[in-house]
Amino acid sequence: MLSIAFIFGGISPLFAQEVIDNDEENEYDDEEIIIDKENGDEEIIEVPEGMLIEIDSLLNDYNSKAYLIPDTNCRMSDVNPVYEIDVYKERLRRLPTAMEMPWNEVVQKFIERYFGRLRRSVAFMLGASNFYMPIFEQALEVYGIPLELKYLPVIESALNPNAVSRVGATGLWQFMLATGKRYGLKVTTMIDERRDPVKASYAAAHYLSDLYKIFGDWNLVIAAYNAGPENINKAIRRAGGEKDYWKIYPYLPMETRGYVPAFIAANYIMNYYCEHNICPMVAEAPVPTDTVMLYRDLHFEQVSKVLGISIEQLRSLNPQYRRDVVTGYSEPTDLRMPVEYVNAFIENSDSIFAYNVDNLMKRDEVAVNDAAPVYRSNSSGSSKRTKSSARKKKKSRSGRSKSVTVRKGDTLSQIAKRNGTTVAKLKKLNKISGSSIRAGKKLRVK
Repeated sequence: MLSIAFIFGGISPLFAQEVIDNDEENEYDDEEIIIDKENGDEEIIEVPEGMLIEIDSLLNDYNSKAYLIPDTNCRMSDVNPVYEIDVYKERLRRLPTAMEMPWNEVVQKFIERYFGRLRRSVAFMLGASNFYMPIFEQALEVYGIPLELKYLPVIESALNPNAVSRVGATGLWQFMLATGKRYGLKVTTMIDERRDPVKASYAAAHYLSDLYKIFGDWNLVIAAYNAGPENINKAIRRAGGEKDYWKIYPYLPMETRGYVPAFIAANYIMNYYCEHNICPMVAEAPVPTDTVMLYRDLHFEQVSKVLGISIEQLRSLNPQYRRDVVTGYSEPTDLRMPVEYVNAFIENSDSIFAYNVDNLMKRDEVAVNDAAPVYRSNSSGSSKRTKSSARKKKKSRSGRSKSVTVRKGDTLSQIAKRNGTTVAKLKKLNKISGSSIRAGKKLRVK
């Protein structure tokens, strides 16, 4: 052990311990926390999935690679001071929260997990909080609920917007499919708004507000967010009607028993990280962004190739689009991009929509191949094509429709001239009332 001579926040640490990433102090599985009870038994508590996300996965996120860097000026980041239990109790009391933040042995175990083996993840989350906490706070403020709930995604997803749990909960707030849809988050094959930091944050604040109307206690609300209100009501009934989290604790699912303690520990470590020599990653300000409204389908590659934006950046700014396609035809849909590219997008929209459209986008119209010729067997066993099928094929060839893609700068008269038809016929075939046409649009010419 290494002695240290400095003082944090007016409280002297008893001693310091060198921290190893693999945290040799805990011989048990990362997914569990073990509590030794007074009667000699052991209580096994499951760790929330957000505390199991590997640091390499967090650092591979686009925002992490683009805007987070280690603080090279931070010294002694691998030396962790250890304090008397009363110090932890006092610090929790000092947190300016409307919610109850009590100490007990379970809470302490989760605090130790954060300042021990998860300290690198904490450093990441402190840096990433610059991107997400303002969004969380604004959503929570709109619904008039405690701002300390902004640390719920710390234990839900470790601030990874692309996190997906074992049971399919998705995004920063880890919405299940049914709950997300109930709170207005669209989920289809093409889009998953559970991954949208802004929309998911407002949906989560709305859900938390509704849970408080049911339970009237924030610890029960947090537990219900994890286990569902049905499981909390079941635990309340089994506890004889008690509506105190710590009294219904033995009747909760194993993961939910650790959920509120983990939340309290997250509040502790996100406020007292400095006292444990955890250095936040330095966050550079992300580029300012804006949205453009789309009324047609668009592939990220079309924007990337024409404007020179990386697809990875577009994915990071628009995580809700699951297949790199913005589905604007079904309903007006927004695309977020750096402000510096917005005017260029508007000025070059025709070229963007037309770029490689046949290969990247679904076809609006296709010609069906002619049916295979019908053969009839004669008495000698040979086959020959019937005259009727030949006549049908000839007729089919002569009446087959033909479509072309409008090029940038094309007019109806130019298209008509190239394809041996008239403007009037083009308008009739394509139900065009005026004379304006868009590049990338398919027109029937026959």
